Amino acid sequence: MSPREKAARYALLALILVICVGPFLWQLSTSLKGPDEDIYTATPHFIPSDPTLANYARVGQTIPIGSYVANSLIVAVLVVAGNAVGATMAGFALAKLRFRGAKLLAAAFIATLVLPGEVTIVSKFVTVRGLGLSDTLVGVALPEAIGMLNVLLMRAAFQAIPSEMDDAAVMDGANAWQRLIHIGLPNVKGMLSVVTIFAFIGAWDDFLWPLIVLNDPDKYTLTVGLQYLNGAFSANPRLIAAGTMIAFIPIVIVFAVLQRFFFRGVSEGAIKG
Repeated sequence: MSPREKAARYALLALILVICVGPFLWQLSTSLKGPDEDIYTATPHFIPSDPTLANYARVGQTIPIGSYVANSLIVAVLVVAGNAVGATMAGFALAKLRFRGAKLLAAAFIATLVLPGEVTIVSKFVTVRGLGLSDTLVGVALPEAIGMLNVLLMRAAFQAIPSEMDDAAVMDGANAWQRLIHIGLPNVKGMLSVVTIFAFIGAWDDFLWPLIVLNDPDKYTLTVGLQYLNGAFSANPRLIAAGTMIAFIPIVIVFAVLQRFFFRGVSEGAIKG
């Protein structure tokens, strides 16, 4: 690689880094600026002149941030558990079990990915209300408990396992559950972590569906509850930025914990090296 090509690549990477990380760093900087610092100046300062955590404390005094975080965690745990268990079993069944209509069912899963979420939101709400789960956290989590994309990801991971391993297990008398637990799961940990991260981020960041299902303000998730902050302090972006950072922190923690498995699942596929 010539020095010019190397410089061009590093410049492109730096540009991508600025585009992806820049807004987050700017929000973080805004959340740490005090009331005496002008954030509307023509020449904005990236580094706060007098950093303070008062904006975060005021967010907690303005809205029940602890209750909203707890509600979001409950929804996220239900969604992650549903996808970790349901998507894993469905993906294994589609990839390794032979039954009539397997290909048709897989095609139906793929077809659902073409439809945007807004198309099915009315039918989802009617179903949740019919089950008596409207205005509940379970009703918020139920439609996303098994994501079609996650099922297909797990199916692809299980398909990457050599069929000879399954055939040998069958010859030894292993049933489907034993093959899943002892052969399938040890080889798809990377992809399972990818599914877990995607499920958590989707559940934590979701705004439209909780807004439709929930009526009781005490049951609001964090993304919905932060709108109170936006409405009450629309002229003070410092507090809005602080609330945004509070909502962003759990995502960083989850990714930091699972990043090793995440990159293994993305780069290595289903089979351990």
